[in-house]
Amino acid sequence: MSVNVTMPKLGMTMKVGKVSKWYKNEGDSVEKGENLFEVETEKITNKVESPESGTLFQVVVPEGTTVPVGTILAVIAQAGDQPERIEGIQAGDVVEMKAEAAKPQAAEAGTGPAEKKRILSTPSARRLAKELGVDLASVPGTGPDGKIKEADVLKFHEEGPPAPKITPLAAEIAKQEGLDTSKISGTGENGKITRQDVERALAAATVVPEEEPCKVKVIPFEGMRKVIADNMHASLQTAAQLTTFTEVDVTEMVRFRNLAMDEYKRDDSVKISYNDIIVMATARALMRHPIMNSTLVGEEILVHDTVHLGIAVALSEGLIVPKLRHAEKKNLLQIAEEVRQLAQKAREGALVIEEVTDGTFTISNVSMLGMDGFTPVLNPPETGILGVGRVIEKPAVFEGEITIRHMMTLSLTFDHRVVDGAPAMTFLKTLARYLEQPLLLIT
Repeated sequence: MSVNVTMPKLGMTMKVGKVSKWYKNEGDSVEKGENLFEVETEKITNKVESPESGTLFQVVVPEGTTVPVGTILAVIAQAGDQPERIEGIQAGDVVEMKAEAAKPQAAEAGTGPAEKKRILSTPSARRLAKELGVDLASVPGTGPDGKIKEADVLKFHEEGPPAPKITPLAAEIAKQEGLDTSKISGTGENGKITRQDVERALAAATVVPEEEPCKVKVIPFEGMRKVIADNMHASLQTAAQLTTFTEVDVTEMVRFRNLAMDEYKRDDSVKISYNDIIVMATARALMRHPIMNSTLVGEEILVHDTVHLGIAVALSEGLIVPKLRHAEKKNLLQIAEEVRQLAQKAREGALVIEEVTDGTFTISNVSMLGMDGFTPVLNPPETGILGVGRVIEKPAVFEGEITIRHMMTLSLTFDHRVVDGAPAMTFLKTLARYLEQPLLLIT
């Protein structure tokens, strides 16, 4: 005999559950007590065991579907059974409706069936009503004491229910407001519609319907997004992070970049950006201030003699930071080429483990988003991360005069457990100096 597997009720307040995972496929054998599926509710995720041994004949509710308690989820067949397949999801609230429907019957059982109201009518009226399918209870009688005659049944059948009884004032108000009085229940004597009945109907008609709930797109908090969240939360919880800002006059960096672009404009393989110059300057500054090129591992500060520079790359599913290894040994053209290769591999999901591990410092550039500055979060176990804003023309004092200059904001977040404010700010000052005078990078 086949067994229906239903959505269990895992708590007093549980009304629906989501089938988040099936441990078996259709046709697989199952043992009683073996994990069969997983249910996700608002509060818990629980593994549910098979109620019987046999073969999983049919999975009615697929993974990711939310259904009411009691809904048939699957069918387990015994040896030799060939049950009919269930078409569509069999909602569990059908059972609840049957139970509710049984309550009035049970309540009436103690008092016995209600006595049917006697309708005063002539035999010919009852016979004609039966032939025409007319409900005698709805027919107004014109005979003595309201007895229904054959003519009353015929008139009701041909003309329909009589117009409701209504007071003149109520009728006038209903007419002016365009109300259908046949849909108004009267509370006056013998069911007559009164002014109050019409006013109540008007009030109900002007009630503003509730707005439909807004549709919400659900994004599972998992994968890369979950890993980033865990890392960032751990970073803020474990490191003593401090951020310092400086505004840099990068007019000469802009000229330097334009000069390099003009020099290699005939070579399509060479594309130099502001970020490439910043990468080169950062690597040189880190070699002059090695404490910023360190990592905190356990109880030891590891000061590195080479720069593995992380370059943050934004993807649709999150942020990844490939590493430009030995950045301090590379010239500007090498940096420009390798940074682009790393970014392309990141977007294609082709990075290897060596290209995303063992970083010593990170750069996060938001200039392409039109941002002036921000507070970056450390990438543990690194000691520092540089935030780079956009290059923008603005009035500035240069050589005693107000003139238009290219300005850029840098922000440095550092781990105060590893380095104090003064050494960190001195590093940032050196970096700013390189960007103000790029020719210093060749010294």
